[in-house]
Amino acid sequence: MSVLLHKKVVMSVTNDLVTDQRVHRSCMALCDAGYLPTLVGRRLPMSPPLSRQYPTVRMRLLFRKSALFYAEYNLRLFLRLLFAKADLFYANDTDTLLANYLAARLRRKPLFFDAHEMFPEVPELVGRPAVKRFWTAIEDWILPRMARRHDMAAVTVCRSIADIYLERYGLKMGVVRNVPMHVEADQQAAQPFLLRLPPNKHLLLYQGAVNVGRGIDWLMDAMPLLDHCHLVVAGVGDEYQRLSSLALQEPYLGRVTFLGRVEPPALKCLTAKASLGLVLLENRGLNYYYSLPNRIGDFVEAGVPLLATDFPEIRSVVKKYNIGTLLDTSHSDAIRLAHTIRTTLLQWQQLAPSEKASRFNKARADLSWDNEKKSLLSAINTISNV
Repeated sequence: MSVLLHKKVVMSVTNDLVTDQRVHRSCMALCDAGYLPTLVGRRLPMSPPLSRQYPTVRMRLLFRKSALFYAEYNLRLFLRLLFAKADLFYANDTDTLLANYLAARLRRKPLFFDAHEMFPEVPELVGRPAVKRFWTAIEDWILPRMARRHDMAAVTVCRSIADIYLERYGLKMGVVRNVPMHVEADQQAAQPFLLRLPPNKHLLLYQGAVNVGRGIDWLMDAMPLLDHCHLVVAGVGDEYQRLSSLALQEPYLGRVTFLGRVEPPALKCLTAKASLGLVLLENRGLNYYYSLPNRIGDFVEAGVPLLATDFPEIRSVVKKYNIGTLLDTSHSDAIRLAHTIRTTLLQWQQLAPSEKASRFNKARADLSWDNEKKSLLSAINTISNV
């Protein structure tokens, strides 16, 4: 602890910090280990106030999306890092990597790269080959150079992605899985959301970003076939306005509720009420195919069975602990989905409570942030004293 005491880390991310739980967990792990992190992001017009146990900076930018946003953000971030009091720079994802790498080289500071995903493979870049080539070029230029330096290190969310980066760039990445940190539930904060939900229905919960490729359209189409169920969507994103407006029309009216942004303490209460946790990703590139979404850990902690996509990293968890049903999402048939939901709910209703508890207890012991933060800190410590 004495060696690390007062080591200043500037961590950066391109969102407004409010709902990014992985970044918050990382900052808290640094605080617990004796580092002094400062988290840098951006402020949006509707960003709520933020109060954290560590300093935060949210930059007001002229541009909110497209190439102009990323160019402005990285330029502003680079200038900030040039003059920041820092002992180490921490880049979250490829969209912050350029500014961090250049600043680290110019100031001769250690650099830590936390790849939450394979950024060039995100679904939003499907059908945009020029943009995908740009982000791939950034990784092609920086990551092989990082692999040759002893003052730079990296982690990612699963072994599958780490193996791809190792083969492609020779970069050895640690693995820090995307699992939740313990959060105290806030029943009072959750009450306004719970009052919007119908009683005596099985709640089917999707939580996370409301973006393309998350299976929400498919789930909505199945709801008219499931009178005993109600779909709840907790989160915001690029598809939120379109889908929430659609939910107010027939045949979805009264069958689907979009809650918008829900803070973690309230979300924990909401998750505990769910009969089924939904993790239905479409195969829109390697990023989704090899992902292990954070909400899987949230459902495991709450003891909520999963209906999940049959992708490698998801499959490994669901099958290992027998905590849900895997589904091939390459065929978006609403009738098939509704049948699978009915069958899955019935199976869990018939399962002995002791057996259910045993399965989830084993899964919780593995999918614990207390385990993962040790891997994170070990990787950071290797470069913090260089």
